[in-house]
Amino acid sequence: MTQEYHVTSLVVHAAPSQANVISDAIDALPGAEVHATSPEGKLVVTLEGSTQRAILDNVEAINALNGVLSSSLIYHQSEQEQQVSEETP
Repeated sequence: MTQEYHVTSLVVHAAPSQANVISDAIDALPGAEVHATSPEGKLVVTLEGSTQRAILDNVEAINALNGVLSSSLIYHQSEQEQQVSEETP
């Protein structure tokens, strides 16, 4: 059985006064992680998921957060993963 794996990185520009709240909200999303936050309100974020839809749902959720000014997609990669069945020797 083949399964997809997607990884995306983006820079989120937030109102500096709300950056910490936004960072916490992003970290709460499934497959999302904030790696860095600048004093100017820029956040480096990665998203991981099993479908492109899951990634896009998280991007939409991030853009809808109060205080998010913009987000810019930096990188996206999709791989096909081969799952090994438990029956395979």
